[in-house]
Amino acid sequence: MIEPLSAIDLRPQLEAAFLFAQKQVKRLVEKDPDFYPMYTQEGRWRHGGEAWTHWCDGFLPGMMWIFFERTGDPAWRKLAEQYSRPLEPRKHDRSIHDLGFLFLSTYHRWQRLTKDPALEQVLIEAGRTLALRFQPKGGYLCSFIGPESLFIDIMMNVGMIFYAAGRTEGRELADIAMRHGLTTRRVLVRSDGSTAHEGLFDTETGAFLRQST
Repeated sequence: MIEPLSAIDLRPQLEAAFLFAQKQVKRLVEKDPDFYPMYTQEGRWRHGGEAWTHWCDGFLPGMMWIFFERTGDPAWRKLAEQYSRPLEPRKHDRSIHDLGFLFLSTYHRWQRLTKDPALEQVLIEAGRTLALRFQPKGGYLCSFIGPESLFIDIMMNVGMIFYAAGRTEGRELADIAMRHGLTTRRVLVRSDGSTAHEGLFDTETGAFLRQST
């Protein structure tokens, strides 16, 4: 008889995975200090190759913040701050649609811990920057591909705009985030619950053209 998942104690496996993750990150920062992993080649980090876009630099320090929250080890907090600080100028980065990945993983955890208004301001500015990708005619935030492109991934970042709206009483920001979500649901979510990755619009009329992936 197969036990229901709810009856299985997964804590030992989860603890082992958590310890392994800390070991891996510690090894990475000791071997390659101040390096933000982007991709691998033949199973190894490749430093010299061209990065497609720098959309995942928040994930490494984000893990460090989680390690600190879970363990209370001040060494993890020191590293988390060290790897988060260089991201601050990207609160004005208009080249990507992934500002949530950068800042919700890092500055949001940091601000939640310290209540520092300067950290909150970084988050607000990042939310405002992301909102600049909004295409009024189609009602969506465009991807880094171009103004005609909508990615499902942006739904994992739109919280950045809701955060800014909630702390500035920015009705316009909240409307942008909501309209983006509704448009995404309408054009990318299929009847069986699966999604397309990208949809394309006519930028002149705002009409939805097709799902492209």
